[in-house]
Amino acid sequence: MQMSSLPEGYRALIIGASGGIGAALVDVLRGDSRCASITELARSTTPSLDLADPGSIGHCATEVAGQGPFHLIINAAGVLHSDTFMPEKRLADLDHQQLLDTFQVNTFGPALLLRHFCPLLDRQRGVLAMLSAKVGSIGDNRLGGWYSYRASKAALNMLIKTAAIEVKRSQPNAVLLALHPGTVSSNLSQPFRGAEIGRPAADAAHDLLRVIDGLGPEASGGFYAYSGDALPW
Repeated sequence: MQMSSLPEGYRALIIGASGGIGAALVDVLRGDSRCASITELARSTTPSLDLADPGSIGHCATEVAGQGPFHLIINAAGVLHSDTFMPEKRLADLDHQQLLDTFQVNTFGPALLLRHFCPLLDRQRGVLAMLSAKVGSIGDNRLGGWYSYRASKAALNMLIKTAAIEVKRSQPNAVLLALHPGTVSSNLSQPFRGAEIGRPAADAAHDLLRVIDGLGPEASGGFYAYSGDALPW
Protein backbone atom coordinates (compact mmCIF):
# COMPACT_ATOMS: atom_id res chain seq x y z
CA MET A 1 0.00 0.00 0.00
CA GLN A 2 0.98 3.64 -0.40
CA MET A 3 0.64 6.26 2.31
CA SER A 4 -0.79 8.94 0.04
CA SER A 5 -1.27 11.50 2.82
CA LEU A 6 2.48 11.53 3.48
CA PRO A 7 4.87 13.34 1.15
CA GLU A 8 7.06 11.63 -1.41
CA GLY A 9 10.19 10.46 0.36
CA TYR A 10 8.58 10.34 3.80
CA ARG A 11 10.50 9.08 6.82
CA ALA A 12 8.99 6.56 9.26
CA LEU A 13 10.00 5.41 12.74
CA ILE A 14 8.64 2.21 14.28
CA ILE A 15 9.06 1.61 18.02
CA GLY A 16 8.62 -2.00 19.09
CA ALA A 17 9.79 -3.09 15.64
CA SER A 18 10.72 -6.58 16.83
CA GLY A 19 7.16 -7.49 17.88
CA GLY A 20 4.49 -9.07 15.72
CA ILE A 21 2.65 -5.91 14.68
CA GLY A 22 5.77 -3.76 14.73
CA ALA A 23 7.62 -6.07 12.34
CA ALA A 24 4.56 -6.24 10.09
CA LEU A 25 4.37 -2.44 9.96
CA VAL A 26 8.01 -2.31 8.91
CA ASP A 27 7.38 -4.88 6.17
CA VAL A 28 4.38 -2.98 4.79
CA LEU A 29 6.21 0.34 4.81
CA ARG A 30 9.18 -1.24 3.03
CA GLY A 31 6.79 -2.05 0.22
CA ASP A 32 5.79 1.61 -0.19
CA SER A 33 8.00 3.16 -2.88
CA ARG A 34 7.20 6.60 -1.47
CA CYS A 35 8.87 5.77 1.87
CA ALA A 36 12.48 6.94 1.88
CA SER A 37 13.57 5.51 5.23
CA ILE A 38 12.35 3.38 8.12
CA THR A 39 14.05 3.66 11.49
CA GLU A 40 13.48 0.67 13.76
CA LEU A 41 13.73 0.81 17.55
CA ALA A 42 13.28 -2.04 20.04
CA ARG A 43 15.08 -3.59 22.97
CA SER A 44 17.11 -5.63 20.48
CA THR A 45 18.21 -2.72 18.25
CA THR A 46 21.17 -0.39 18.50
CA PRO A 47 20.47 1.96 20.11
CA SER A 48 18.23 -0.08 22.37
CA LEU A 49 14.85 1.30 23.43
CA ASP A 50 13.25 -0.33 26.45
CA LEU A 51 9.99 1.20 27.69
CA ALA A 52 10.87 -0.02 31.18
CA ASP A 53 14.12 1.97 31.06
CA PRO A 54 13.34 5.72 31.03
CA GLY A 55 16.92 6.66 30.23
CA SER A 56 16.90 4.62 27.03
CA ILE A 57 13.91 6.56 25.68
CA GLY A 58 15.54 9.96 25.79
CA HIS A 59 18.83 8.51 24.58
CA CYS A 60 17.18 6.93 21.53
CA ALA A 61 15.37 10.14 20.66
CA THR A 62 18.69 11.99 20.67
CA GLU A 63 20.39 9.28 18.62
CA VAL A 64 17.77 9.17 15.84
CA ALA A 65 16.97 12.90 15.71
CA GLY A 66 19.38 13.35 12.81
CA GLN A 67 17.37 10.87 10.75
CA GLY A 68 14.26 13.02 11.06
CA PRO A 69 12.10 14.94 11.07
CA PHE A 70 9.74 12.01 10.86
CA HIS A 71 6.43 12.05 9.03
CA LEU A 72 5.24 8.87 10.77
CA ILE A 73 6.08 7.52 14.23
CA ILE A 74 4.28 4.44 15.56
CA ASN A 75 4.71 2.81 18.95
CA ALA A 76 3.74 -0.85 18.61
CA ALA A 77 5.19 -2.04 21.93
CA GLY A 78 3.08 -3.15 24.88
CA VAL A 79 2.58 -5.84 27.50
CA LEU A 80 -0.44 -7.94 28.46
CA HIS A 81 1.30 -10.84 30.19
CA SER A 82 4.81 -11.98 31.01
CA ASP A 83 6.70 -14.96 32.37
CA THR A 84 5.55 -13.96 35.85
CA PHE A 85 1.96 -12.77 35.45
CA MET A 86 -1.26 -13.08 33.47
CA PRO A 87 -4.19 -10.61 33.27
CA GLU A 88 -6.20 -10.49 36.48
CA LYS A 89 -9.67 -12.04 36.43
CA ARG A 90 -10.80 -10.66 39.80
CA LEU A 91 -9.90 -8.12 42.46
CA ALA A 92 -8.28 -10.83 44.56
CA ASP A 93 -5.69 -11.26 41.81
CA LEU A 94 -4.42 -7.67 41.97
CA ASP A 95 -0.71 -7.48 42.61
CA HIS A 96 1.30 -4.32 43.19
CA GLN A 97 4.31 -5.39 41.13
CA GLN A 98 2.14 -6.50 38.21
CA LEU A 99 0.40 -3.13 38.21
CA LEU A 100 3.75 -1.35 38.18
CA ASP A 101 5.20 -3.55 35.43
CA THR A 102 2.13 -3.17 33.22
CA PHE A 103 1.90 0.58 33.64
CA GLN A 104 5.63 0.97 33.06
CA VAL A 105 5.42 -0.50 29.55
CA ASN A 106 1.90 0.54 28.53
CA THR A 107 1.69 4.00 30.10
CA PHE A 108 4.80 5.49 31.72
CA GLY A 109 7.16 4.54 28.90
CA PRO A 110 4.79 5.83 26.19
CA ALA A 111 4.35 9.07 28.17
CA LEU A 112 8.09 9.62 27.82
CA LEU A 113 7.87 8.71 24.14
CA LEU A 114 5.41 11.59 23.77
CA ARG A 115 7.81 13.89 25.59
CA HIS A 116 10.90 13.00 23.57
CA PHE A 117 9.54 12.08 20.13
CA CYS A 118 6.79 14.65 19.48
CA PRO A 119 9.48 17.29 18.79
CA LEU A 120 10.85 14.99 16.05
CA LEU A 121 7.64 15.15 13.99
CA ASP A 122 7.69 16.90 10.63
CA ARG A 123 5.87 20.20 10.93
CA GLN A 124 3.96 19.90 7.65
CA ARG A 125 2.63 16.36 8.08
CA GLY A 126 3.62 14.44 11.20
CA VAL A 127 1.69 11.54 12.74
CA LEU A 128 2.53 9.88 16.05
CA ALA A 129 0.31 6.84 16.68
CA MET A 130 0.33 4.49 19.64
CA LEU A 131 -1.25 1.08 19.83
CA SER A 132 -3.92 1.15 22.52
CA ALA A 133 -6.71 -1.41 22.98
CA LYS A 134 -10.48 -1.43 22.88
CA VAL A 135 -10.49 -3.03 26.34
CA GLY A 136 -9.02 0.27 27.53
CA SER A 137 -12.32 1.96 26.71
CA ILE A 138 -14.14 2.78 29.95
CA GLY A 139 -17.43 3.28 28.12
CA ASP A 140 -17.16 -0.08 26.34
CA ASN A 141 -16.17 -2.15 29.39
CA ARG A 142 -18.87 -4.80 29.73
CA LEU A 143 -16.94 -7.83 30.96
CA GLY A 144 -14.63 -6.50 33.67
CA GLY A 145 -11.38 -8.20 34.58
CA TRP A 146 -7.93 -7.48 33.13
CA TYR A 147 -7.54 -4.66 35.65
CA SER A 148 -3.99 -3.50 35.07
CA TYR A 149 -4.10 -3.86 31.28
CA ARG A 150 -7.42 -2.04 30.92
CA ALA A 151 -6.35 0.73 33.27
CA SER A 152 -2.93 1.17 31.67
CA LYS A 153 -4.47 1.57 28.22
CA ALA A 154 -7.18 3.94 29.50
CA ALA A 155 -4.42 6.05 31.05
CA LEU A 156 -2.46 5.92 27.78
CA ASN A 157 -5.51 7.25 25.94
CA MET A 158 -5.70 10.19 28.33
CA LEU A 159 -2.03 10.96 27.86
CA ILE A 160 -2.43 11.00 24.08
CA LYS A 161 -5.54 13.20 24.27
CA THR A 162 -3.84 15.64 26.64
CA ALA A 163 -0.62 15.77 24.64
CA ALA A 164 -2.57 16.41 21.44
CA ILE A 165 -4.07 19.56 22.94
CA GLU A 166 -0.67 20.92 23.93
CA VAL A 167 1.20 19.89 20.77
CA LYS A 168 -1.44 21.49 18.54
CA ARG A 169 -0.45 24.91 19.85
CA SER A 170 3.09 24.69 18.49
CA GLN A 171 2.64 22.03 15.81
CA PRO A 172 -0.84 22.59 14.33
CA ASN A 173 -0.37 19.91 11.67
CA ALA A 174 0.64 17.19 14.12
CA VAL A 175 -1.66 14.19 14.52
CA LEU A 176 -1.51 12.13 17.73
CA LEU A 177 -3.59 8.94 17.72
CA ALA A 178 -4.55 6.01 19.95
CA LEU A 179 -5.24 2.97 17.75
CA HIS A 180 -6.90 -0.37 18.48
CA PRO A 181 -5.38 -3.07 16.22
CA GLY A 182 -7.96 -5.76 16.98
CA THR A 183 -7.03 -9.28 18.03
CA VAL A 184 -3.88 -10.25 16.18
CA SER A 185 -2.09 -13.58 16.08
CA SER A 186 1.00 -12.67 18.10
CA ASN A 187 2.89 -13.53 21.27
CA LEU A 188 0.71 -11.03 23.13
CA SER A 189 -2.56 -12.79 22.21
CA GLN A 190 -1.27 -16.37 22.04
CA PRO A 191 -2.41 -17.42 25.55
CA PHE A 192 -5.92 -16.12 24.79
CA ARG A 193 -6.75 -18.16 21.69
CA GLY A 194 -4.96 -15.58 19.59
CA ALA A 195 -3.89 -18.16 17.02
CA GLU A 196 -7.53 -19.20 16.59
CA ILE A 197 -9.39 -15.90 16.65
CA GLY A 198 -6.70 -13.41 15.69
CA ARG A 199 -5.93 -11.90 12.32
CA PRO A 200 -2.49 -12.05 10.69
CA ALA A 201 -0.22 -9.23 11.81
CA ALA A 202 0.18 -8.17 8.17
CA ASP A 203 -3.57 -7.56 7.90
CA ALA A 204 -3.54 -5.50 11.08
CA ALA A 205 -0.59 -3.46 9.80
CA HIS A 206 -2.36 -2.66 6.54
CA ASP A 207 -5.53 -1.68 8.40
CA LEU A 208 -3.72 0.56 10.87
CA LEU A 209 -1.76 2.35 8.16
CA ARG A 210 -4.94 2.83 6.13
CA VAL A 211 -6.62 4.46 9.14
CA ILE A 212 -3.62 6.71 9.76
CA ASP A 213 -3.52 7.69 6.09
CA GLY A 214 -7.11 8.88 6.23
CA LEU A 215 -6.86 11.08 9.33
CA GLY A 216 -5.82 14.72 9.44
CA PRO A 217 -5.04 17.24 12.20
CA GLU A 218 -8.74 17.47 13.11
CA ALA A 219 -8.53 13.86 14.36
CA SER A 220 -5.57 14.48 16.66
CA GLY A 221 -6.15 13.15 20.15
CA GLY A 222 -8.68 10.60 18.93
CA PHE A 223 -9.12 6.89 19.71
CA TYR A 224 -9.78 4.75 16.63
CA ALA A 225 -10.25 1.10 15.77
CA TYR A 226 -8.49 -0.62 12.86
CA SER A 227 -11.80 -0.29 10.98
CA GLY A 228 -11.53 3.50 11.16
CA ASP A 229 -14.42 3.80 13.62
CA ALA A 230 -14.00 6.17 16.56
CA LEU A 231 -14.08 4.35 19.90
CA PRO A 232 -15.67 5.58 23.14
CA TRP A 233 -13.39 6.74 25.91
